[in-house]
Amino acid sequence: MNQLTLNSDFTVEGKGLHSGLQIKAIFKPAPENHGYKFKRMDLEGEPVIDAVAENIIDTTRGTVLGKKDAVVSTVEHALAALYALGVDNCLIEVSGPEMPILDGSAKQYVEAIELVGVKEQNADKEFFIIKEKTQIKDEATGSTITVYPDDSFSVECMVEYNSSILPNQFAILDDIADFKQEVASARTFVFVREIQPLLEKNLIKGGDLDNAIVIYDEKLSQEKVDSICDIVGVPHLNLNALGYINPKPLTWDNEPARHKLMDIIGDLALIGRPMKGRVVAIRPGHTINSKLTKMIRKELKHMDAQAPVYNPNLAPLIDINGIKKLLPHRYPFLLIDKIIEIDKKHCVAVKNVTVNEPFFQGHFPQEPVMPGVLQVEAMAQAAGVLVLNYLEDPESYSTYFLKIDNVKFRQKVVPGNTLLLNVALTTEIRRGCAVVKGYAFVGEKVVCEAEFMAQIIKNK
Repeated sequence: MNQLTLNSDFTVEGKGLHSGLQIKAIFKPAPENHGYKFKRMDLEGEPVIDAVAENIIDTTRGTVLGKKDAVVSTVEHALAALYALGVDNCLIEVSGPEMPILDGSAKQYVEAIELVGVKEQNADKEFFIIKEKTQIKDEATGSTITVYPDDSFSVECMVEYNSSILPNQFAILDDIADFKQEVASARTFVFVREIQPLLEKNLIKGGDLDNAIVIYDEKLSQEKVDSICDIVGVPHLNLNALGYINPKPLTWDNEPARHKLMDIIGDLALIGRPMKGRVVAIRPGHTINSKLTKMIRKELKHMDAQAPVYNPNLAPLIDINGIKKLLPHRYPFLLIDKIIEIDKKHCVAVKNVTVNEPFFQGHFPQEPVMPGVLQVEAMAQAAGVLVLNYLEDPESYSTYFLKIDNVKFRQKVVPGNTLLLNVALTTEIRRGCAVVKGYAFVGEKVVCEAEFMAQIIKNK
């Protein structure tokens, strides 16, 4: 899968939820590997803030990103829309300290993205793949997020409030393709009893009945209600019964839970790449969401590359007989056993290392270790399959090393190891030359990496 960006610019305008300012946000296409970035057009120097977890500076009533003196808040709805529609690279130019709240959902962002459309870029889309169950807890709030391995991305969300109107709710999104129909229109929400304390914290100055679900779950005197209405700047309301007081009815009975699910997706966009895994959140909020994204970002920083997923129960895409049709190598120098992933840019091969390998007789008799040069050769053979697989007459061609750079050996490869060889073209093939970056893994660990150039030559 390749990275995506927008076909063209689009603009949204509206009030900021917390600042109350009128704000314009322009979404622009961005180059490959750009990610999401916010540019504060109203500040001197037009500073740019990368939309990554390291730049989260506050999570009180939304996700706030900051870099030096520049901040932008309430970013989660826009990021959820970009993430759900597969957009990897986007520059968002904003005229104030937060994104416009619009109707409190991601609906308008989704509609605008669909209107301009997306376009495919040349760079591969990189995923963060959940390999094992991981859990984060917040003992103070009782919030928990657990992520499980899965072939795709999905979210389950359970919310619980001490409220007669909004007690327990559950929402689930099994397929990100259903985001528009199942989640995008879910609006943010607030309890009447929270309004005054939030205003005293200089928050929700732009909130009204058109951009948030307002929940009246504790009886207040009419005098108190009138006072809150005056502060918010809306006509006095006669609240005779507990319930939702918005003129627009709920889109779904569990709309608050669906909105929390949207917030999770928007905050996970701050990982910097799409995720494959199942997220189960109990009593989620921006604070615990940010803890998860920061943990994953920290893991990514210490990871040169993530190991491919290998399921030995699945049939290979190319077995050993297919490999022998593509490569001229034979015993004892055919160093890959099968291909489990392949497309026009990358390939993953498997090498099962056994003690019967002939090179172990001399390297070394008392401590068998696979020579590093043969690990690089195995990567090169995987790259040979990659480039020859798409030729009309592959048996008429061979690949030869031209140069090898930046080779690193990180740990020994010994009998019993299963070597996963992940190779990818770093540029298009030009004049019969392929430039490749390769990683060799044992389990989740990189054991070897190299960059090399090979030439495709027709056999005599």
